[in-house]
Amino acid sequence: MLSRFYFSLVIFLLGSFCSTVQAAELKATDWSQWRGPHRDGTVSDTALPESLSEQSLTQVWKIPLGPGYSGPLVTADRIFVTETIDQKTEVVRALNRKTGKQIWKQAWPGTISVPFFAKENGDWIRATPAYDGERLYVAGIRDLLVCLDATSGEILWRIDFVDKLNSPPPAFGFASSPLIVGDSLYVQAGGGLCKVDKLNGEIKWRTLEDGGGMFGSAFSSPYYATLNGVPQLIVQTRTTLAGVNPDDGTPLWKQDIPAFRGMNILTPTVHENSVFTSSYGGKSFLFTPGKTGEQSAPQETWTNRAQGYMSSPLIIEDHIYLHLRNQRLTCIDFKTGETRWTTTPYGKYWSMVTDGKKILALDQTGDLLLIQANPQKFELLDRRKVAEDSWAHIAVSGNEIFIRALDHLAVYRWKTSETGN
Repeated sequence: MLSRFYFSLVIFLLGSFCSTVQAAELKATDWSQWRGPHRDGTVSDTALPESLSEQSLTQVWKIPLGPGYSGPLVTADRIFVTETIDQKTEVVRALNRKTGKQIWKQAWPGTISVPFFAKENGDWIRATPAYDGERLYVAGIRDLLVCLDATSGEILWRIDFVDKLNSPPPAFGFASSPLIVGDSLYVQAGGGLCKVDKLNGEIKWRTLEDGGGMFGSAFSSPYYATLNGVPQLIVQTRTTLAGVNPDDGTPLWKQDIPAFRGMNILTPTVHENSVFTSSYGGKSFLFTPGKTGEQSAPQETWTNRAQGYMSSPLIIEDHIYLHLRNQRLTCIDFKTGETRWTTTPYGKYWSMVTDGKKILALDQTGDLLLIQANPQKFELLDRRKVAEDSWAHIAVSGNEIFIRALDHLAVYRWKTSETGN
């Protein structure tokens, strides 16, 4: 009996050690998911460059790729990137971070034809994958979720949500990026929000069912947060913002978000126990859910007429920086909802990263912008053309910037005082 006890103890300690090792494999500098390590566009391990000039920011390498909107993922020695080849095959590549040389490649059939009014945004892979230190989770456009061994590229498991849940194919493709929390994976697919065991691909539950197809299939990506002491998933469907119990899928609160044709696209942003969101054809909102964890409507703190679109916002020192439907950048006071300033138009989409002082933004037209985070006025520090067309989210790791243009991937490095290179 005693020997069994010690045997069990050894197994427990060994499992705990392995879990610790696995968790340690994700570094602070890893760009491991949609919008970066914290899933909110912030970087805490580096200060953004002072200039975008060719003398300060040099291109390290550049490789051609097929079209895709997935943002690159970055580790200490690898980059993971996706593409669609010949409008019929989805490809995942692992590249050497220093050289861009391919380490492995994996592919599967995957294509849809999006509605004619969305054709300018293409029929290629959309969602940014997620990485947990050992495995890569990739969302294929036809509502397919594939788990790959990050070392070898071997497919460990896959879920065809259309086949598994008998849900219609998403009219605009699988656009929502997977979220990893512990041993679980949360995806807005299969006509709802699904919890998946990340180790074996078993679907644990589905909630917030929207029917999928043309008027379902969420664009926004889920976010995990603790609001007023209550752990929850912050989820935005095509019509509704909700807080969901991550254990059993029970909605803790719901709030209708009006939008033209259900274009609730950006990822909601959490700050000081409140949730900010904005919609195309609607307006901007700040909601504060209750403290009990019981089902109840959140408090509406304020609204603003500004209409977001596809670009997810940054919150810096109690100010929201949001790229709008009308292609302008605006700054909104988080406490009051008051607009501080709004710029003239840029491109249709921005992906943004901040170090808390400056903002690095990649415009859809391929312009890289360096902006001072200043609530008093719009302060553009520098600007540089790096591509012709880019809808993928920019990635930053250490003193390097990763630009996924529609037809290539490029890496840029800036000089730092520590390295001098």
